[in-house]
Amino acid sequence: MTQTITGLFDHYDDARRAVQDLEAAGVAHRDVSIVGHDKRGTTGDTNDVGEAAAEDAGIGAGLGATVGGVGGLLAGIGLLAIPGIGPVVAAGWLAATAVGAAGGAAIGAAAGGLVGALTHAGVPEQDAHVYAEGVRRGGTLVTAKVDEPLVQTARNILGDDTSVDVSERRDAYRSQGWNTFDDTAPAYSDADMATERGRYTRI
Repeated sequence: MTQTITGLFDHYDDARRAVQDLEAAGVAHRDVSIVGHDKRGTTGDTNDVGEAAAEDAGIGAGLGATVGGVGGLLAGIGLLAIPGIGPVVAAGWLAATAVGAAGGAAIGAAAGGLVGALTHAGVPEQDAHVYAEGVRRGGTLVTAKVDEPLVQTARNILGDDTSVDVSERRDAYRSQGWNTFDDTAPAYSDADMATERGRYTRI
């Protein structure tokens, strides 16, 4: 039986390592997905997602620099837009499910977009809202569909000490007045995301 295992990461490099670890453990790259906020944004500031994803993509859709040597899922990263989140770098089945149309189309409203794609894959709805909000606030989501023999391995990879504890993050968001992901909410600015990242940085 196939299960969907998901991990949210505050830093793209941690998510990228998780993808590579999943593939090294035997999870086919077609069964892995990554969605991360493209924070190259409006200020011109550098960030871990936009630049690192550009390296991963090599010749990804509008992401820039050609860098060789990246294979698997990360070589297929492209640029999409999610209402309430803004531009994201994404690859894999989750992005394709969320788009639900020809490549490059904008992801639809939350019910049929990222939250809908996650819940359709078996992620509990309350968690799906936290994951979508986490991406909105600058995080990177990694999701894998795995058969029973690899379930515990995937859980270990996507639940290591670099990933977000979804229950703790839900409580933190709610303490700030958040309830559910809102695709009509304004996208986070680079400054907002920098503040958000500082709030959860481990010492």
